[in-house]
Amino acid sequence: MKTSSIKTVNPATGKIEKEFQEMYEEQINQILDKAVYAFQQWKITSFEDRAEIIHTTASLMREKKEDLAKLCAKEMGKILEEGIAEVELCANILDYYADKSKEFLADKPIDTPQGKAFISYEPIGVILSVQPWNFPFYQLVRSSAPNIMAGNTMVMKHASNVPQCAEMMEKLFLDAGLPKGVYTNLFIPGSKVSNLAADDRIKGVALTGSEPAGASLASAAGKNIKKSTLELGGSDPFIVLEDADIDSAVEVAAYGRLWNAGQVCVSPKRIIVMESFADQFIQKSKEIYERVTVGDPLDPTTNLAPLSSQKALEEVISQVEKTVSQGAKLVFGGKKIMGEGAYMEPTILTGIKKGMLAYSDEIFGPVLCIYSVKNEAEAIELANDTEFGLGATIFSKDINHAVEVARKIDTGMVFINELTGTSPELPFGGTKQSGYGKELSELGIYEFVNEKLIRIAK
Repeated sequence: MKTSSIKTVNPATGKIEKEFQEMYEEQINQILDKAVYAFQQWKITSFEDRAEIIHTTASLMREKKEDLAKLCAKEMGKILEEGIAEVELCANILDYYADKSKEFLADKPIDTPQGKAFISYEPIGVILSVQPWNFPFYQLVRSSAPNIMAGNTMVMKHASNVPQCAEMMEKLFLDAGLPKGVYTNLFIPGSKVSNLAADDRIKGVALTGSEPAGASLASAAGKNIKKSTLELGGSDPFIVLEDADIDSAVEVAAYGRLWNAGQVCVSPKRIIVMESFADQFIQKSKEIYERVTVGDPLDPTTNLAPLSSQKALEEVISQVEKTVSQGAKLVFGGKKIMGEGAYMEPTILTGIKKGMLAYSDEIFGPVLCIYSVKNEAEAIELANDTEFGLGATIFSKDINHAVEVARKIDTGMVFINELTGTSPELPFGGTKQSGYGKELSELGIYEFVNEKLIRIAK
């Protein structure tokens, strides 16, 4: 019986670049068996040996960064400059865990009145990781680097529209000397993922994706008493306080919303400004968007590349049109740009009220939603009036006060006077419907290890 194919469709041209066959059940079983077998040796490999391989992987990524960035552009439309930055970030994450994991996972003594006690950190086995397309290499590295350094093995189900990036990441690991079975791709449809989570050979599940996908996978993991981590959607507030540098805030918000064509979970999706300068903020944002160059992601003059697919484009256009039909004001853009690619005009919406689609739903595209409030208290209330809780940004010249406001925002991360972002040493994760668990930093390596107590009598 022939399986379905997974296709790479270039979002800039609409043309099929490459096809992959979905795996048979027999192939999936072989991969899981090899991952279990590889774990038996990998878990006793020294940190030094693991680190050498991971450092080599980082070096290979830096050497090939332009080629890898071009692959991102072809598969999901990322601007070349952004793709290069993503690859460099991946290399930094790999180096970070290669350098720090031995320290993070060293035995930690416990102060106890009788005898001695300590925590031993031990790998748990095969981890199933399910990752999205919007950062084709970063998502893979963010999930795999800490787990591989901890001694776990990985089976990776990447998004079906970026199979070449998935293939390349596995090749980079193997070329660096990673033993076969420690990191392996699964070319399977999303419909098979929950069954995999129930498989006895899988010991933990990590997912970055949509709320429905997260709920389904977490349910399957929970029914089988397995640890899971979820990084789901976001509707990040971007609060501009009365004393903020308006020009700086406008530039960060407007261009930040165009980052990766607006297809970022942790992105300024709800710009909350004081009504005293709202008109000024809106006008300055519009002036920026009037200067944006929409075009080929490989063209260095491009500011805004295509969305990842025609389907993604149609969804964002539909969300904008629905919100406008409910009474919001379309200040700029809002339309598809004619041609074969999945191109959309940068868009500004204002006048969004509770009950309108854009108020509650995440818009995964280049749409700047600007809200006007009377004061700081209203800004905080609006910021928290969402089911999501991933990231947030606060702009203010008074840093101490900005920190006070940050403590009142119900999210997993708050950035002050800068765009929400990511770095190897910073924990990444959200609250509420944005998921649970942490990735990156020291916290990220503890998600899938057994924190074993060892007690020695006095």
